[in-house]
Amino acid sequence: MKKTVILFLIITTLYSCKNDSKTGTTDTENTATEQQTERLTLLTGDFVYYADAAVLQTPQEVYGVVINQKMHELHDMVKGYKTEDTDMVPVEIRGNVIPKPEGEEGWPFRIEIKEIINVSKPNPNKKDIVIGTDK
Repeated sequence: MKKTVILFLIITTLYSCKNDSKTGTTDTENTATEQQTERLTLLTGDFVYYADAAVLQTPQEVYGVVINQKMHELHDMVKGYKTEDTDMVPVEIRGNVIPKPEGEEGWPFRIEIKEIINVSKPNPNKKDIVIGTDK
């Protein structure tokens, strides 16, 4: 009889915990839900916009940046850190990663910026030089 009572109490406790529901949501929960719905990706890397082409270079990948209002907003923010038009500026953004359409030139993935999180001053000691070879 004791085993039956204990089993009944355990089942009742588990069932009552399972039916708890929250009555309200906070702004943080709403924001997280919106970001999960849009499947936004957080990326940190170096950004440059030059001659109608925008690029975000992360340590793992290079992304073409979709040219839209948010990209222009980011470009305006990084202008203060640039000494030359081709300088890359460290940024942290959140956006949608989109595969490149077949038959189009460019990097395999694009990023459509949805949120600008941070813009940093470039490290003056960092001297990344990209050299192309024509053979």
